[in-house]
Order: sequence, then C-alpha cells, then structure tokens
Amino acid sequence: MSVTESEEQEIDLVELAQKIWKQRKFILKICGIALLIGLIVAFSIPKEYSTTVKMAPEIAETTKRANNLSGLASMAGINMGSTLTADAISPDLYPDVVGSTPFLLELFTLPVTNHKKEYTISFYDYMLDHQRGPWWNNIIQAPFKLLGWIRNLFNDKEIFFEELDSFWLSQNQKDVLEALNNRISASVDKKTFVITVSVKMQDPFISAQIAQAITKKLQEYITNYRTQKAKQDYYFTEKAYTEAKDTYYKTQEAYAKFEDSNKNIISATYRTEQIRLQNEMSLAFGIYNTLAQQLEENRLRIQEQTPVYTVIEPAIVPLRAIYPKKLFILVAFIFLAFSGSIIYLFINDLLKKNQIYDEKK
Repeated sequence: MSVTESEEQEIDLVELAQKIWKQRKFILKICGIALLIGLIVAFSIPKEYSTTVKMAPEIAETTKRANNLSGLASMAGINMGSTLTADAISPDLYPDVVGSTPFLLELFTLPVTNHKKEYTISFYDYMLDHQRGPWWNNIIQAPFKLLGWIRNLFNDKEIFFEELDSFWLSQNQKDVLEALNNRISASVDKKTFVITVSVKMQDPFISAQIAQAITKKLQEYITNYRTQKAKQDYYFTEKAYTEAKDTYYKTQEAYAKFEDSNKNIISATYRTEQIRLQNEMSLAFGIYNTLAQQLEENRLRIQEQTPVYTVIEPAIVPLRAIYPKKLFILVAFIFLAFSGSIIYLFINDLLKKNQIYDEKK
C-alpha cells in the first residue's frame, strides 16, 4: 500500500468517525429503543431453574465384594463361582434409561409442590397447566390453534385413556413427554462413570423435587434390572425347598411310625420295608439339603448383584435462575442497534454520494 492510499484510508476513517459523532443523537435514539425492546424481551421470558445431581454407581468394588461373598459361601460349603457375573447393564446406558418413555411416564403421577406452597398437584398437571411462555408465543401459535380447532370439528374425537399406557398416548401426553426430554438430561463420565442428572424447570422447588425423584427411580430401576433374574431363581428355589422340606418331614415321620409299630419284629418283609423307607428318607433329605444350599446361594447372589450408589451431589433447591440471561440480552440488543445504525448511516451516505455523482455526470 502506498503512502497516498494510506493517507486516503486514514482520512476516510476520520471522516467516518466525524459522521458518526454528528449522528450521535440518532444512534443514541436507536440504542435507547433497542434497550427498551431488550428489557421487554428479557422480562417476558419466564425464568428457568436448574438442579443437578451427581452419583457414582458401584463399579470398582464389585469384584472385591463378590470375592468376599465367595469366600463366605465356600466356608458354608456353597460354590459361588458360577453365580458371580459382570454388571448387568452398563452405565453408558443410563442416559437412555432416563430418556425412555416408560421411565418418564412414571414421573407423571408424582405429586409436586411449588416453591410458594400454593398447590400440590401431579407432575403431569403441572407440566400441562403451569408452564408459561413468552407472550409472543400466543400470537405465533394462535393461527395454528385455530386450524387445529377447525380440523377437530371434522375429525373423530381423540380417544382418551385414564391409565397411562406407553403403547397408546394422547396428544397432551406426547407433548409433555417431548417437553420433559428437553428439560431432563443425563450424562455419564467415561473415565469416572459419575452420572450427572440435570433438571430444568420454571419452579426451583419442583426442579429439585424431580431431580431427587429421578435419582431414586434410576437406582430402583437398575437394582430391579440387575436382581430380577436372581430373584426369580430365589423364589423358584424357595418353593421347591418348601416342597422338599415337607416331603422329607413326611418320609421321616413315616419311617419313625414304622419303627415304633414294628419293634422286636424280625422278618424279611420288615427288613425290606425298613430299607425302602430309609432310602426314601435319605433321598428326600438329599434333595432337601441340596435345595437348602441353592436357596442360600441365590440369597447371596441377590445381595451380590444389588448395586450400591454414592450420591456425590444431592438435589438442592436452586436460588438463581439460569435463564434468561437479561444482561446478555440487553447487551446483544444494544450492540445490534449500534451496529445496524452505523451500517444504515454508511449505506445512506454512500447512496447520497452516488446520487450526487450521477447528477454531475
């Protein structure tokens, strides 16, 4: 760049600054209007509060605790080698569990109370009737609501089910589920396996209530998932054990009655019947003893597969809203107004110069 071009550019910048200074009242007026609009927008958006809960599932201690149980079981003559298995569900799947439809539907019937304690209603009713939006949403949605109302006049009425069923949901239930998917999030740290659950609501107290409920339900869900097969085995073995115990007691009682009624009798028939009853009693005792060991083994398996969670960060009622960021909105509106007014002045000045040039030409 030559010295002349540099001087011309410097002169243009000085001239531009002078023009901006001359039009400072216009720019301040535009910025003032933008500030007013920004205030309206910032205070029209409902406040959002976020509650975060962190918990750590039992991962590293599983093998150690399983080995301890195996040692205790071996002392009682029980072999736990075949029952010790890896975790039934990976922590990576926990976010999918939290976002699943059956899991979220369980929250619908949960009673919640607002922070002013004005009402206690179901979480579904709160999401359906107590969620506010900015006033311009009503203006934007008005034509669509009108079209939907007209369409419903010519369509069959929507089938409504009082009981929640993930197989067939009403439109309102689908809308609430979609809103919950946007307000509830879960993530897992790949290195530490720490589970983070975040809940964003317009009421701070309800935000904390839902975060606490999700933590509890997630623990119950994973516990039931991991111990379901072990519990089924335990209940089946317990039933067989009870039947085997009754059978053993009956054979034992039959043998005792036979011995009492045939004292001092020596005959081949007596010896044959005695051996038969002894064999039946021994067989019944063997089955009874084996099922007793299996029952204890299944009980230990349930204990071994029951996960333990450590809540690192419990649910705490948030004191400050995370949204809207009023200062950011005001700064953004003022910046856009200031930039837009300068661009307007620059374009307007350029058009005037071109018009003068065309008139001279």
